[in-house]
Amino acid sequence: MTPKLETRDIRLEYPQPRTNSTLVALDGISLGIGAGEFVSIVGPSGCGKTTFLWIVDGLLAATRGEVLVDGKPVTKPGPDRAVVFQDASLIPWRTVLKNVVYGLECAGVAKREAEDRARHFTDMVGLGGFENHYPYELSGGMQQRVNLARALVMDPAILLMDEPFAALDAQTREVMQEELLGIWQRAKKTVLFITHQIDEAIYLSDRVVVFSARPGRIKDIVDIGIERPRQLRIKRTQAFHAIEDRIWGLIHDEVLTSMRAERTAPASFDGGGDQGGM
Repeated sequence: MTPKLETRDIRLEYPQPRTNSTLVALDGISLGIGAGEFVSIVGPSGCGKTTFLWIVDGLLAATRGEVLVDGKPVTKPGPDRAVVFQDASLIPWRTVLKNVVYGLECAGVAKREAEDRARHFTDMVGLGGFENHYPYELSGGMQQRVNLARALVMDPAILLMDEPFAALDAQTREVMQEELLGIWQRAKKTVLFITHQIDEAIYLSDRVVVFSARPGRIKDIVDIGIERPRQLRIKRTQAFHAIEDRIWGLIHDEVLTSMRAERTAPASFDGGGDQGGM
């Protein structure tokens, strides 16, 4: 069966003119994700997680390799993929409904159809009754719900999520994880999710991909195997902790390697923004 999303031997290099060298951010990433599957990527800071997501979306061209959706090569962003970033980046002068409907307006969808679709997904993310509120009137968690609805309303086949809950407090983050699972089960989307939180990755995912320190490579892929539907209390079980310990064991040495690389990196390299590998 053809994967919904597939990457083949992805490599990304950045030339470093000041040192006459090349920085390898990603090296040989081959991954297949089935339709409706939820896959997360974890790894040390700077290992290339977000850079990989940008390549999958078509925002960044790989030096080598290819990305395929339904077996067709990806060369640029397209309507079959939607990205949910850390920052909700809502338009402040637009209401919740007008933020959600914005992409449909740009696509030329008729006003009535666009608003009906926007209301459907606003309800799906639990914001029914808040359609006429402005972003400044919403909590951080509610703003991210709008961000998610804005992606879902475009009906992408694949959701690419880049640490969407990183800016939230711990309690809100857990609630949002539970809400996301419910939305995913209803929307039936294929999801590639980037996170630093091992427990978040396990709770949400069918499989967790562990990246090595830069250059990012796939160190292991862990099948989660925890029955769905899942409730938050599953995080307190022995089975969950065993998976968490296994993944942390895979990452631990990579984190130390990443820290050593940061201490010895030449001053001419500006790793800000995780350009060399988020």
